[in-house]
Amino acid sequence: MKKIFFAIIFCALAFNVFAQQDDVNTLHENAKAFMRQGDYANATLILTRAFQQDPQNLDIAKDLAMTYYLQKENEKALNTIKPFVDNNNADDQTYQLTATFYRALANDKEAEKIYKRAIKEYPKSGGLYNDYGEMLLYKHDAASIKQWEKGIEMDPSFGNNYYNACKYYYYTDFAKSKVWCLLYGEIFINIESFTSRTAEIKNILLDGYKKFFADPDLLKNIKDKNAFEIAFLTCMNKQNDVVIRGINAETLTMIRTRFMLEWNKNYAEKFPFRLFELQENLLEQGLFPAYNQWIFGASQNLAAYQTWTSNHSTEMQRLKDFQSGRIFKIPPGQYYH
Repeated sequence: MKKIFFAIIFCALAFNVFAQQDDVNTLHENAKAFMRQGDYANATLILTRAFQQDPQNLDIAKDLAMTYYLQKENEKALNTIKPFVDNNNADDQTYQLTATFYRALANDKEAEKIYKRAIKEYPKSGGLYNDYGEMLLYKHDAASIKQWEKGIEMDPSFGNNYYNACKYYYYTDFAKSKVWCLLYGEIFINIESFTSRTAEIKNILLDGYKKFFADPDLLKNIKDKNAFEIAFLTCMNKQNDVVIRGINAETLTMIRTRFMLEWNKNYAEKFPFRLFELQENLLEQGLFPAYNQWIFGASQNLAAYQTWTSNHSTEMQRLKDFQSGRIFKIPPGQYYH
C-alpha cells in the first residue's frame, strides 16, 4: 500500500513539474509571437510572468531584456540579464546583449570589459568581435579593424565582420588594402545576398574595381604584401588589356573569368579559397555572366541591367535557384590576411 501511495505522490509531483514547464514554454512562445509583430508591451507583459515562474531560464531572460531595450528601458534590460553574467551562466549572446545595454546607458567602459571577458570565454564568436569593433569605431579608435579581422579569422562564416571590414578599407585605407576590400565585400554579399546592405556593398565593389585598375601596374608597390595578395595582384595585372574598355559588368566578367583561369593554373592548390571555388562552379555551370551582372549591373546602370535580365531571364532564374539552394560558408583555415 505504501508503495502505491508513494507512486501516486511521485506521479502527481512529476505531472505538476511538467505542467508548469509546459505553461512556461507556452507563455514564451506567445510572447515571441508578439515580438515578431512588434508588440513589445504585450511581449513584456507575458515574459515577466514566464520569468517569474522560471527565473533561471536564460532564453526567456534574453527575450525579456530585449523587449525592455526595444522600449528604451535600458536599466531594466541590463538588470534582467546581468545576473547571468555575474553568475558565469552566460552564453556569447548574453554577453553581447549585456555590452549593448551598457552602451545604451553610455557606459562604454563597462561594455568594453564585457567584450574582453566574453572574447576570452568565446574566442570563436564572430558576433562579439563585430560588436566590439563597432563600439571602437564609434569612439574613432582605429583598432576596430583588428577586431573585425580577428572575427573573420575565428568565425569565417559570420557575415557582419566582412561587411564592416570592407567598408573600413574602402573609406579609410583603400590604396593599401584594396585586395581585402574587394574580397571581403564579395564574400559578404554571398553570405547575405538580398538585403539593403547587399546593395550598398555592390556599389562599393563596382567603384572599388574602378579604383583598383586606376593604377596601370598593380605590382608596382608590393613591398608590404603577403604571398596571397601578390598572387591575386599578379593574376589581375595580366588583365590590364581589358581595362581600356572601361570597368562595367561585361568587362568585369571577362577580367574575372581570365583571372580564374590564371589562378586555377598557378595558385589554387597553394591557396584554397572558397570564394574562388564558388566562381569556378559558376563558370562551369555557365552562370558567371549572370553572377557578375547580379553584382555590378544595377550599380552600373539600372535600366541597362533590367534590360539584360529581361533578355537573359533563364540564366537569372538559374542563378537565383543556385543562390537560394545553398548556404555560403568559408571553411576554417582559409584566412590569408
